[in-house]
Amino acid sequence: MSRATLSIVLLLVAMTSIQFGASFAKQIFHIVHPAGITLLRTSLAAIFLLALWRPWRANWDRSAWLHVLPYGASLGIMNLLFYLSLERIPLGIAVAVEFTGPLGLALVSSRRRQDLLWVLLAALGIILISPITGHDALDPIGLLLALGAGFCWALYIIFGQRMGRRIPAGTATALGMLVAALVTVPVGAFYVNEQFLQMQVWWMGLIVAVFSSALPYSLEMTALKHLPTKTFGILMSLEPAIAALMGLLFLKETLNLQQGLAMGCIMLASAGCTLLSPEIKEA
Repeated sequence: MSRATLSIVLLLVAMTSIQFGASFAKQIFHIVHPAGITLLRTSLAAIFLLALWRPWRANWDRSAWLHVLPYGASLGIMNLLFYLSLERIPLGIAVAVEFTGPLGLALVSSRRRQDLLWVLLAALGIILISPITGHDALDPIGLLLALGAGFCWALYIIFGQRMGRRIPAGTATALGMLVAALVTVPVGAFYVNEQFLQMQVWWMGLIVAVFSSALPYSLEMTALKHLPTKTFGILMSLEPAIAALMGLLFLKETLNLQQGLAMGCIMLASAGCTLLSPEIKEA
């Protein structure tokens, strides 16, 4: 198996891992509030990544904390808003709506007229996916939370790119997750109860942390070393579909035809924007 093929497999495993972790987390919302699960996810993932990458041993400029702080804060708030949205709307829809963040960032940074097509396609997807009245109405607060998570995702990309020029990838991931954990502590601590302190809950939180953060982030970093950026972006467009599949398998969440078409529009807009972007060079 070539390195490129192996990297594609690793990226697919990473995306599946993230969405499996999200589906598992949603299954225990009745035990621990989503904010509490976010606290467990970021805290335990931070411990794992700090132990793995040992950033204190790396050679990096301590002034880079000015970039680490907004990077980690956007990561923590993104996770918090996303889990809060999952409490109200299906997993596949939450991921598709959240995906508009990085897609919007790519489109805003483009100055090509033909990218208007992807803007219109993404807008159509949002319109189709978000009816708030009728039999298939979705919770408007859940949709707004997912949009907020998408906005934080865009910020996470911006701050991550700036930080990546100053700090090694593994060190950046570990430090960013540490800040994310600190950001989620005040909100998550508000929902701490007797159930939260049970060892079983911490084991479940560890599963979420490993599958949603520690494992996929490590796999993605490995995959990026041998995948062209354009290929990486196109493959990432599959994530809403993977999320919908995880939602169906583990949460019994089904999407109607209109919602499926909406997800298809967003995924196509993302893939098209990435595929035809002249700024992205093959590695």
